[in-house]
Amino acid sequence: MVPEGTDFLYPFIEGDERDADALLADLGRSAAAKAQESARLRSATLTRSRADLDAAATAIAGAFAGGGRLFTFGNGGSSTDAASLATLFARPPWGRALPARGLVEDTAIVTALGNDVGFDLVFARQVIAHGTPTDIALGISTSGTSRNVLVAFEQASSQGLLTIGLAGYDGGAMALSPHVDHCLVVAADSIHRIQEAQATLGFALWAAVQEHGSTVDHG
Repeated sequence: MVPEGTDFLYPFIEGDERDADALLADLGRSAAAKAQESARLRSATLTRSRADLDAAATAIAGAFAGGGRLFTFGNGGSSTDAASLATLFARPPWGRALPARGLVEDTAIVTALGNDVGFDLVFARQVIAHGTPTDIALGISTSGTSRNVLVAFEQASSQGLLTIGLAGYDGGAMALSPHVDHCLVVAADSIHRIQEAQATLGFALWAAVQEHGSTVDHG
């Protein structure tokens, strides 16, 4: 059995590498460089996005105060970030639990909608089924161009939901969409670093909403 290659993960590792110490040193330097770049980007993004983040958090807190619920969604790695963010709001490590649901979590619904009506509508159809004008739709896309996320925003906006977007690169179509009330952009071109920074933005958003806790009454 031929072992699976790892060049696509660590291009600096040669197939005939025999110097374990040098290899471990290379791996350590690579990990340290990635960690430093991630920390720099997360810090820069929080600083640059402070006003937008505060505005989004204020709007979200107001929606919760009016009895609203949070619906989160995204694709691939963004789907796990969306699910984690919904869990953070619903079952927080401290502060008040707020009603939140990840639209990526029910595989039966997602696959049924993808098969029966098309993948572009897997989130929009759930917004139709569950969304009310008091609710919040939060979508995540590293590119800012994920079609099903943008369609869900359009649907949510038409139903009167508050819409919050997290995007990467230059924000893509999400940053320009009239259907997105608040768009937080991670200005980077590495999917890995973008997702790490988006996770930090999500946590900062939750923490800011918690600071409004004295005004939130979700029943």
